[in-house]
Order: sequence, then structure tokens, then C-alpha cells
Amino acid sequence: MTHSQWLELKRTVRFGETDAAGVVHFQHFLGWCHQAWEESLELFGIEACSIFPGGRGSRPSIALPIVHCEADFYAPLQTGDAITLWLQPKRINPSCFELATEIFFDDKKVARGLLRHVAINPSTRKRCNLPDDIDRWLERSCLGQLSSL
Repeated sequence: MTHSQWLELKRTVRFGETDAAGVVHFQHFLGWCHQAWEESLELFGIEACSIFPGGRGSRPSIALPIVHCEADFYAPLQTGDAITLWLQPKRINPSCFELATEIFFDDKKVARGLLRHVAINPSTRKRCNLPDDIDRWLERSCLGQLSSL
């Protein structure tokens, strides 16, 4: 599997994601960033239930809360627009990573989102190292980005 198969994702803007002006409501951009991350993990071979609590068969021993998020908007999107999300993960330290997501429509960047996660022990709420699966995902995504330069 090449890195682009699990770091470059596609979706279509749905009517329910737009506001009264007919453009995507800002809150959906960060949701798409998180959903793209989840899909990327699954495409890479990491089951969602091993990372996220609450699902059927859920067994995570480490929580990954978002501690920072931001978004920039460059152009509006409307219902039916076919968009591409390009994920750019970056390890910050052994317990923290961030995921920048660039969103394109017709080869034009229309938005950029950033989510920063830290790994914590859910019982103690203390920082800990990232789960091994996330470490592997980060390592492969960074190798893939470097080799494409």
C-alpha cells in the first residue's frame, strides 16, 4: 500500500453540512479532519476499536484527547462538491502528535485544519507514550512524505 492510499482521502459535501447561505458550516471542517484520520487508521490496518473508546469490542488502554485545534478557510464549499483531504501527520514528542489536513476542491486548497493529540492514561489522566499502532502509523506516514519529496 502506498502512503497516498491512506493519507489522501475523498468525500462529497452533503446538504446537511451546509448552512442557510448554502455553504459548508465551519464546524464540519474539523469534523472532516477527525473522520479522515479515523479512515486513514483503518486503511492502514488499525481497527477503530483499538484506538477509540466506546465502540463494540473497544479496548483502548490509552486515550488520545485533542488538546489544540485550528482551521483556516480559503474558499466556500457547497453541496455536491467532491473534495480531497490530504493528511500530514507530525510527531511532536513521544506522547504527542498533530495532524494537519489540507482540503482541496478542483485542485485548489479551500481549507486547512490542525488537530493536536496527546496520549494519556485514562485512569490517571497522566501523559504516556503514544500507542504502538499510532507510532507505526506516524512513522510510515512520515517516511512516505519524505520519500515523495
